[in-house]
Amino acid sequence: MTKPLSKVVEGLKPSGIRKFFDIVSEMKDAISLGVGEPDFDTPWHIRDEGIYALERGKTFYTSNAGLKELRKEICNYLKRQNNLEYNPMDEVLVTVGGSEAIDIGLRAIVNTGDEVIIPQPAYVSYEPCTLLAGATPVIIDLKLENCFRLTADELKSAITEKTKVLVLPFPNNPTGAIMEKSDLEAIAKVCIENDIYVLSDEIYSALTYKGKHVSIAQIDGMKERTVLINGFSKAYAMTGWRLGYACGPKEIIKQMTKIHQFAIMCAPTTSQYAAIEALRNGDADVEEMRDAYNARRRYLLSAFKEMKLECFEPYGAFYVFPSIKEFNMSSEEFATRFLHEEKVAAVPGNAFGKSGEGFLRISYAYSMDNLMLAMERLSSFVNKLRNEQ
Repeated sequence: MTKPLSKVVEGLKPSGIRKFFDIVSEMKDAISLGVGEPDFDTPWHIRDEGIYALERGKTFYTSNAGLKELRKEICNYLKRQNNLEYNPMDEVLVTVGGSEAIDIGLRAIVNTGDEVIIPQPAYVSYEPCTLLAGATPVIIDLKLENCFRLTADELKSAITEKTKVLVLPFPNNPTGAIMEKSDLEAIAKVCIENDIYVLSDEIYSALTYKGKHVSIAQIDGMKERTVLINGFSKAYAMTGWRLGYACGPKEIIKQMTKIHQFAIMCAPTTSQYAAIEALRNGDADVEEMRDAYNARRRYLLSAFKEMKLECFEPYGAFYVFPSIKEFNMSSEEFATRFLHEEKVAAVPGNAFGKSGEGFLRISYAYSMDNLMLAMERLSSFVNKLRNEQ
């Protein structure tokens, strides 16, 4: 074949997360703290509902938007958690994970030449999905001194006449940063003044350790310009079930559903029945897992303090983002040496954007035993590097 492939796709860089995951999978006795996947099994009553759905022969296509019963439960959940009201008939779409919702949300909103503002460090999919949708990513480099929160002034400085969408990725992967209500109110004011849509990725909303998560869709004037994305992978330990959802104005959800209809048809039927059970009866499970994550979070912060490794306190998700700038090496070099010399895998911060350079993402979605052993190895590695200087 002599005809070239898609230049856009060929220009995309592979995920920096998977690179280290692939290496550690082949390394004996290595500890992986690199993948954002809960170490808990999906709660039994949720698995049981999936099994029961199979036993009853519930193996056919659902409607494109998802089971009506599930969409109703999603609306009940958002009303219960965030006092947000959505119409399950035309303002909710069930997707194959939150990742699909990000992709089709951007494709439904942007035109070629539009600009999408992406605060970084951030999840690795936003920038490639923007490029695949034909739009231009505009990166805001978040700052440690602001605890990696997005400020209104930073947003204003990035806006042009081509700005169409702001991606709002909080609680944040990789930093664990959150946005509080006052932060969101300032951002909302800028978005309304400049007529900007918001793609609010709230997949970690249930894993917040300071107060209760606030969605920007709760702020006056924002629900009608916000696509709220969430799912079941993180809160309910359902990563392999591949189920997420998007809620938003019916005009946007209608267009997203068209893309979903042609590309996917519908989300997995078994997963949808399991998700109904999760939303109805899974609050206690989420609380139990959140308490365990919080204990791990506090342990890691204490361990970093003891080894004098700078790390701001994150209040969301299940990641910490310690600074390694004192060692005068790139994040990639630090992570590579740490893996080969101490057999612990963490993700270099620059995998999440250039503003992540000088940091390391460590996931605490792992057992306390593994975390304690990994911190012993990190302490040894840090001391060795300091002695080399």
